[in-house]
Amino acid sequence: MASTGTVTSSGTNIDIDSIVTKLMSIEQTSVTKLQNQASTIQSQVSAVGTVKSMLSTLSDSATALTKATLWATKTASSSSTAVGVKVLDSSLAAAGSFQVSVSQLARSQSVSSSAVAATDGFQAGTLSIQVGTWSGTSGTNPSFAAGSAAAVDVAISEGDTLSTVASRINAAGAGVTASVVTDLSGQRLVMRSATTGEAAGFQVSASGSGSGTALSSLAFDAPGSGAGMAANSVQWAANSVATVDGVTVTSATNTVTGAVPGLSLTLSQLSPDPVTVTASTDTNALTNAIQGFVNAYNNINSQINSLTSYDANSKKAGLMQGDSMVTGLQTMMRRLAGTANASGTFTTLSQLGISISKSADGSLTLDSTKLSEALANPDAVKTFFMGGSDGAGGTTDGWASRFSAFTQGAVGTDGTLATRTAALQKQLDANSDDQTKQTDRMTLVESRLRAQYSALDAKLSTLTTLDTYVKQQIAQWNKSGS
Repeated sequence: MASTGTVTSSGTNIDIDSIVTKLMSIEQTSVTKLQNQASTIQSQVSAVGTVKSMLSTLSDSATALTKATLWATKTASSSSTAVGVKVLDSSLAAAGSFQVSVSQLARSQSVSSSAVAATDGFQAGTLSIQVGTWSGTSGTNPSFAAGSAAAVDVAISEGDTLSTVASRINAAGAGVTASVVTDLSGQRLVMRSATTGEAAGFQVSASGSGSGTALSSLAFDAPGSGAGMAANSVQWAANSVATVDGVTVTSATNTVTGAVPGLSLTLSQLSPDPVTVTASTDTNALTNAIQGFVNAYNNINSQINSLTSYDANSKKAGLMQGDSMVTGLQTMMRRLAGTANASGTFTTLSQLGISISKSADGSLTLDSTKLSEALANPDAVKTFFMGGSDGAGGTTDGWASRFSAFTQGAVGTDGTLATRTAALQKQLDANSDDQTKQTDRMTLVESRLRAQYSALDAKLSTLTTLDTYVKQQIAQWNKSGS
């Protein structure tokens, strides 16, 4: 309420400010009523926003049940830890079982030098390391084929110890790692290829001069000669080898991909006895998706129940009690929940273990045992939700497809929720205009009241002065008459 200023009495003892304030407090009730109405409308806007958010979640969960990718989701298991299995692409993986035997695990190449003292220094020179493939390793004179990467030269300074040589090899990034192992004879350089697979073998050539231990003792370029590191035992690089339903497959690592569409196999130990690997529909994923829909449905249903409730004891109504849009939305949801498909192995939600609660709240309940039994036939459950052939060359909409279409329409830009929000916003705008008008009117009323009471005060002051004068004159007359 605007104030036009403070007016004091001219001496008549009239409290103008108090009178005007009390009168204006009566006028203020109209504005207060509008403010309360605005607060209620704003709360309704927020409530509709909450319902829209929950309905969007419900729409997403219903739409998820219409996605082929969900119903194609696979899980895989193995009868032995010797062979692990992972689903890479459910759309490619086929449900079924197959047998896997493991005859060889992937290895890296590993060689070691003869023992030297920890303080021994080597000649100055170069170790040239080339990654490639050794063949004929079962014979006495294996041959080497260089890989596509160029050889890497490692410079060795005169006097470098075995530990320093190992550090220089590791810093070179030559596709091998080096370490020093100490035994009773002294220190040995162990070189191992950085990766597994037959193409990860390596050859080491050495050239050196000067004093110190000969660099040739670290060479591995003529395994058949028994010179250099070839004088010791060798672990040759190898691919893993397995058979899948009798078909031999190999891999540079112990992970086999591409042999079985959509799956990868991890080989951890030799297994001459076949391991059974099984791929099947991931019913856990399907159950979670269906449970997610039930949860989303119950969340919005509970919210609407709260918004439209009426407590007879307290005589208090919910924020949206009697709102036809909200109640109509809930009615349509419940109607769709009870709608049956025209055809298929399953035609109603109740056949899948989903039923409307017998309590008055209208929530959905899920019988997990009954749903599990239904999911023993996942294609039939898929058809119920997604739709499929009608048996006459056409297709039918699935239950989830219809529910999704309804919810998407309701939350769309032209849907009922957007329309209701726009109507409430329009009421807010009108209410704001009314408040402005009432405030402006009250400013004028207050100004008028203050002017009227100020004029009355001035008039009364004049009459009071006149009254005093008359009384004085009468008193004077009385004295003269005596």
